[in-house]
Amino acid sequence: MIFAAATNNAKKLKEIQRILNALGHDAKTLRELGIETEIEENGTTFAENAVIKAKTIAEICKMPTISDDSGLEVDYLNGAPGVYTARYAGEGCTDDDNIDKLLNALEGVEKEKRTARFVSSVCLYVPVENGEDINIVCTGRCEGWIGFERMGNGGFGYDPVFMVGDKSYSEMEAGEKDAISHRGKAMRMLGEKIAEIQF
Repeated sequence: MIFAAATNNAKKLKEIQRILNALGHDAKTLRELGIETEIEENGTTFAENAVIKAKTIAEICKMPTISDDSGLEVDYLNGAPGVYTARYAGEGCTDDDNIDKLLNALEGVEKEKRTARFVSSVCLYVPVENGEDINIVCTGRCEGWIGFERMGNGGFGYDPVFMVGDKSYSEMEAGEKDAISHRGKAMRMLGEKIAEIQF
């Protein structure tokens, strides 16, 4: 099955495609589909934002669309950065800007209080011409903690400081990360739902 992938984030797209490929599916990028649009993610939860993105793109390209909205929740920071994960340090910020702000916010906080989780809500939105559109959301979580410094060279976003046990996401091989990650869990749940649908 081929889906549209509702993201312009190249690194996230690569991860989504890798997980979909393992499930026997594929995804076309917005560029491949000739779609150029900025989507206002004004939901208050990851799930709401995932639906906004998937529905918007599905209605443009008229094909089944998968989107992901994900982020980091740090317990010591009362769940921040949450839905503001990508722009934690402000509009136009870099991954390093976000990590620096997070490490500064946790400066002097001991390991036991640095608990955190990555959350991913993925949405499959299928426009149905003569019936009710299909809208499925699956959410995956990966529990961990925020390290004291960057570790590893792989991944993206907050991966260098998100620790699972004594290893950061950035230190993991792609397959190792996918097996335990928030996005991997959510995508596999969605894969089970996809298998039940008659397209």
